[in-house]
Amino acid sequence: MEYKERRRGPRYPCIASAELIEQRADVRIASGVSELSMNGCYLDMMNPFPQGTFVLVKISAGEDFFQCKGKIVYSQMNMGAGVGFLEMDNASKMILERWMDDAKKEALKNA
Repeated sequence: MEYKERRRGPRYPCIASAELIEQRADVRIASGVSELSMNGCYLDMMNPFPQGTFVLVKISAGEDFFQCKGKIVYSQMNMGAGVGFLEMDNASKMILERWMDDAKKEALKNA
């Protein structure tokens, strides 16, 4: 069976800290970001939320802070979770675009 890539855009390696918040139960999980795209990210964590869980994603890197609503797209116990971004404000979108531009430049430089 052939694997079909379902991502809508390129992903880049990323080192940042993140917090996921499941708002109904006010459960918070701290994690690290390992990959980032304009449409989502992969978060490293031991006990991720189950697939389908709606979360608030907060990512900080240096002085920059990004947050948006998201959904757990897939969950891998003892590894992490893929999060799809759903809603973000313009300020967070601008920060994410800048991070993506920086990551793209870094990838080209190291190619």
